[in-house]
Amino acid sequence: MGFCTKCGATLTEGSDYCGSCGSQVAPGIQAAASGPQVVTTSPSVNSTGLTSNIAGALAYVLGLITGIVFLVLEPYKRDRFVRFHAMQSVLFCVAPFVFSIAWGIVVRIMISISGWTAVVLTPIGLVISLAFFLFWLFLMYQAYSQREYRIPFIGAIAAKQAG
Repeated sequence: MGFCTKCGATLTEGSDYCGSCGSQVAPGIQAAASGPQVVTTSPSVNSTGLTSNIAGALAYVLGLITGIVFLVLEPYKRDRFVRFHAMQSVLFCVAPFVFSIAWGIVVRIMISISGWTAVVLTPIGLVISLAFFLFWLFLMYQAYSQREYRIPFIGAIAAKQAG
């Protein structure tokens, strides 16, 4: 019975590629098992429990907190993909916070000039908040799909920090 040298998954007989990670199998490492093609991962010392795409998506869940957690946890801090998404999560978490402060200042200034502007600016602020939420979901989806989507400005900084 053979195992993939990249991910440690059990290889199926006659397969040229690993069913788990998709890497090409070296000749002579084919598994001798017959029957249905069921691929299971074997536990190993280097096994982290989460694949890099799931860890990258989870880095966005609680923003600053999970971003920092995945930046310091041992198995994930060595994975460039996870580091990138964790750093981008931390930086993206700061963006809505800074925008919220700036928006609050603008709204207060506009209300002091003319009170009716609150009627216009409140729905605009809600739409922008919804856009931030939907973009946050989009970033999680991109990480889960194993894509390194770079947010303008923030993504370049995250990529530089990830290495």
